[in-house]
Amino acid sequence: CPPRCLCPAAAPSPTLLCARTGLLAVPPLLDRGAVELRLADNFIGAVGRSDFANMSSLVHLTLSRNGLRRLAPGAFADLRALRALHLDGNRLPALSGAQLRGLANLRHLILANNQLAAIEPAAFAAFAATVEDLDLSHNNLPALPWDAVASMASLATLTLDHNLLERVPAGTVARLPRLARLDLTANRLRALPPVPGPPGPTLAAGGNPLHCNCELLWLRRLAQPDRLESCASPPPLAGRLLWAVPEEELTCSAPAIAAAAARPSAVIEGQPLTLACAAAGDPPPALHWLGPDGRLVQNGSRRAVGHDGTLELRVATLGDHGAFTCVASNAAGEAAARVAVAVLPLPVPHGDAGDDGAGGAAAVGAGASDMARAGGNETRAPGERRVVAAEVDAVCVSMCLYASPRVSMAPPITLSPRRLLPPSSRSFTLRDLAAGREYELCVAALQGAGGSAPPVTHPLGCVRFSTAPAGSASPPGCAALPRAHFLGGTVIIVIGAAIAASVLLFILILTARYKAAAASRRLPTVTSVCSQTNGAH
Repeated sequence: CPPRCLCPAAAPSPTLLCARTGLLAVPPLLDRGAVELRLADNFIGAVGRSDFANMSSLVHLTLSRNGLRRLAPGAFADLRALRALHLDGNRLPALSGAQLRGLANLRHLILANNQLAAIEPAAFAAFAATVEDLDLSHNNLPALPWDAVASMASLATLTLDHNLLERVPAGTVARLPRLARLDLTANRLRALPPVPGPPGPTLAAGGNPLHCNCELLWLRRLAQPDRLESCASPPPLAGRLLWAVPEEELTCSAPAIAAAAARPSAVIEGQPLTLACAAAGDPPPALHWLGPDGRLVQNGSRRAVGHDGTLELRVATLGDHGAFTCVASNAAGEAAARVAVAVLPLPVPHGDAGDDGAGGAAAVGAGASDMARAGGNETRAPGERRVVAAEVDAVCVSMCLYASPRVSMAPPITLSPRRLLPPSSRSFTLRDLAAGREYELCVAALQGAGGSAPPVTHPLGCVRFSTAPAGSASPPGCAALPRAHFLGGTVIIVIGAAIAASVLLFILILTARYKAAAASRRLPTVTSVCSQTNGAH
């Protein structure tokens, strides 16, 4: 029996009673065959990995009211037979997946009166199938791993009172078939999902700032004069007990969409855009989007729907051209609004076409981008090439543009995918290319039609070129153009040298002027004095 502990011989199984003995750590000389160990009301601040090693027969462990702050990963890994673990009245800040590893037969877990602010979903994985009683009351939990809780098929009592919970996901309670008691008292819940029944679990939800509307009709019909659920909003019902509010006053309002728009409303294929939707209702409506094909928009690599209902199209495609529908829904109904989106195709011509009048423009009109089928210089008129790769080396290519007079160049030239050139540019250089690779480049002019009409695109042409192998000599055009970082460094050095020279010259001028002023103020020195007296004369 460890010092300061009681080990009653009359107990039917080995029992160690070490409560209220002033222990600062788990005693090292423990009977590893003990079945029950009580270490409550001590000063044990941490539990190490080896403190309960090889205690495979332990069934009941009490560590209550110790000021416990740290549980080592795997601290209970050897307690395979443990059925009850009491950790209440401590100062645990969080629970991770490794701290409760190995408790495969745990039935009762008491974690009340700690400082828990976060629980990892894997923290309950070891005993999700066996736990019957889970007490997390009087903590600082703003949320729970509800999916992990819903997987506890044997859970009968769930105590969550006096926390900071703001929501309970719909369907969570329905997934707990053996739940008999649920305590949500004194949290921050404004709404409660329906509890299955009757018969169903006993529910306590007083002390929450409930928003009393039609979604709480189910709770109103269960309410009795001894229940304490009260309304915090809307203002006409604030402060009233829910059971005393007539059912006809628990109303909802259908959603109304206040605004729905696309920013911008027209883009070129490959560019991003955002669709925003704002709606009001009681309860606040949930927002979702339907695509131009009528299907529900899901989150993916190209599309993302935010919590506020904003739809972000990271890369617009021709399939996004059309009308998206914003749908707002709540318990009272739903509303919808259509948002038009124009996606302009990247023009890539598919054959030779002349430039004679409107016929030539129509022949090279905008079409779906098809980089695989576009030829190198197939877009030229007879005897003309509009896009030419002038000089190519391993990492650089100099391009020249020859625009037909019949194609207006007033708007900026757009270089796919997202590069703009000023209308006066007729050449540009692409850098940081891969050596020994084949590239295909298409250039188009974007011309605004004026008013609210969408802009019109005119193809200028495509060109194929291959970069030189690594180590080959650069052509004069690319070699003559310094790298951006080299040019920037050179300019900085030149400016710094000029500043240093100016400061040095200024110091020299001040020194010379100081010496000249000192010489002018110096008095003459008398070296000899002669005196002659000529008698009375």
